[in-house]
Amino acid sequence: MPSSSKANVGISRRDLLTALPAAALLASCNWTPPYRRSDFPLDPRSTVGLFPASSYDVDFADLITRGLADLRIDVRGRSVLLKPNLVEYAPGTVINTHPLVVAGAATAFLTAGAREVVVGEAPGHRRDIEYLLAVTGLADYLKDLRIRFVDLNHGDVEMVALKSHFTGLDQMALPREILRSDFVVSMAKLKTHHWAAMTASMKNLFGVVPGAIYGWPKNILHYRGIENSILDLNATIRPQFTIVDAVIAMEGDGPIMGAPRAMGFLAMGSDLVAVDATCARVIGFDPAKIGYLSQASAFLGHIDEARIDQRGENPSRYRTRFDVLEPFRKLQTPG
Repeated sequence: MPSSSKANVGISRRDLLTALPAAALLASCNWTPPYRRSDFPLDPRSTVGLFPASSYDVDFADLITRGLADLRIDVRGRSVLLKPNLVEYAPGTVINTHPLVVAGAATAFLTAGAREVVVGEAPGHRRDIEYLLAVTGLADYLKDLRIRFVDLNHGDVEMVALKSHFTGLDQMALPREILRSDFVVSMAKLKTHHWAAMTASMKNLFGVVPGAIYGWPKNILHYRGIENSILDLNATIRPQFTIVDAVIAMEGDGPIMGAPRAMGFLAMGSDLVAVDATCARVIGFDPAKIGYLSQASAFLGHIDEARIDQRGENPSRYRTRFDVLEPFRKLQTPG
């Protein structure tokens, strides 16, 4: 198992919060299309599946196997990296992607013919990854399945040219484990977020940025703007699939301090923008009002319901209205 590190954070929380408004202002004053449209061909339609899971007692290997077949996902002979949301631990909370969902996905991808399945994460809050793996129970499940875990905070990296430049950066150090995998799966937890409104499959990519280089909580991403960073990471890494754990989601002051909210489904799809837009509608947000989703719809995927084909359950079965922090109520649909 990877060892913990005491790398210097390099910035205080007070300094970070002071810098955020200025960074946002600079970003808003310098908007030229920060990507080449020809680099991002879009299919005319996307498919999103919502598959029922009333509790964590269901057989997730079977459920995800059926979901992969329904969505026509072919991973035969491919190296799959599962990137869960593993942030912090507190008893009785629902902060992280549930380990049974991660274990079920690993089994499902191996059953579907993947050459290799690896699980990797770079927590931006808790630095001791061994502790998180142990207390969440994920270490035991991975050991039983003989699935390798990689600490993306401390592994080898390569400088990678960014495919979009919302942050103003030209390149970023990214883990080699992500770069060598030919099928990256964002395994998010559906939560509200006190800075980004909602965190799901796209925001989950913050957890591939190595803290040993960029600090905790990934200082460079906050300096350059959270929504800008979400866009650049997704444009550059381009995950091939996502599985969002919405069996029990989080509302209120997420992504750590919120309250559990039972939803009873997994969301899956190859278009992370479409999956997140669907999740946003289910919990009462208008995806066109969420900055990074609105921007992403121009080049990374679809948020328009007319361009999204549904598999599994109709989103109306789960539609509700999450409790959100006051600044984000303007992003909610009427009702």
